[in-house]
Amino acid sequence: MWAGSSSPSSSHSTGGGESFKHGGWTFEIERGEGNAFKLEETMATDALLLGRVTYDEFAQAWPSREGEFADKLNSLPKHVVSSTLERPAWNNSSVLKGDLDEEVAKLKERYDGDIVVHGSAQLTQALIGHDLVDELRLMVFPVVLGSGKRLFGESADKKRLELVETRTVGDGVLILTYARPAVANNGKDPR
Repeated sequence: MWAGSSSPSSSHSTGGGESFKHGGWTFEIERGEGNAFKLEETMATDALLLGRVTYDEFAQAWPSREGEFADKLNSLPKHVVSSTLERPAWNNSSVLKGDLDEEVAKLKERYDGDIVVHGSAQLTQALIGHDLVDELRLMVFPVVLGSGKRLFGESADKKRLELVETRTVGDGVLILTYARPAVANNGKDPR
């Protein structure tokens, strides 16, 4: 299941829209060192790439929060893929409206470090479909919800991934890191 965004104040943040009966379920499961993993990931992030729904949820939840994680998240450059957002209110935010491949290529040229996507299931599916994802960092929780958004939607082609790291944290939460074979093999694509 797709866990949506990490916005603890949003009633519909995880697992789907406002009517999703299991909203907030990820915060009910002890993540243990998974919280440290998310902090490390955020501290190593150069920029965020977000879909419109996740951006709106984050922009509502995070600007008023304090602490190391919130301070870093609030200070990061945020790029929102949207055809309808005109003036993003959250600081350091810009809207990407052009061709996804071209816009992501520009971002990859602009930033040396990680450009991270949180939530944004529709955007993530598009990025995977266009072979624009170098690495997937997934937190798999020991729960079956029975409904909600899917991380992996329909795709025109199969996408080969290589497992590069695995950890178990908290109450059986798995952190799985996958990379495209070319990334996992230092640029040499074995396909």
